[in-house]
Amino acid sequence: MIEFITSNLWVLWAIVMFCCLILELSSGDFFVTCFAIGAFVSIFTSFVLPFWAQVLIWALCSILSIRLIRPRLIDKLHKGGDNRASNIDALIGRVGTVIESIEPNGNGYVKVDGDEWKAVSNSNEPILKGQKVEIIGRESIIVTVKPV
Repeated sequence: MIEFITSNLWVLWAIVMFCCLILELSSGDFFVTCFAIGAFVSIFTSFVLPFWAQVLIWALCSILSIRLIRPRLIDKLHKGGDNRASNIDALIGRVGTVIESIEPNGNGYVKVDGDEWKAVSNSNEPILKGQKVEIIGRESIIVTVKPV
């Protein structure tokens, strides 16, 4: 078996490449993919160069992939991701229903998409139960609302 691998080093590099690609499935950050790219290049060099040169080329191609290819892949993956609101920030601008009246200097509760949130009002008038409100801000887990 060892004799087969030493005479066919391309098999070793193919195994390394596929193992790296399988490991990449669990990480998703394109880091291990760069090692697979280096192994892919080493497959072609295994036919003409000694093993130590193949390892050197694998390391060099992997480092170059990390520096040159990985940033572009990550940028494409996260394109527009910074503009996407998440968690409670995604509630801003949504309309909900008051389920406990909100007094001018007090607080109450609103229901938005089935979730209940403690709310305060920016209005000087009370907002009664059943009224529709728009979420205009937040402070920690307390939302600020205005009547619609």
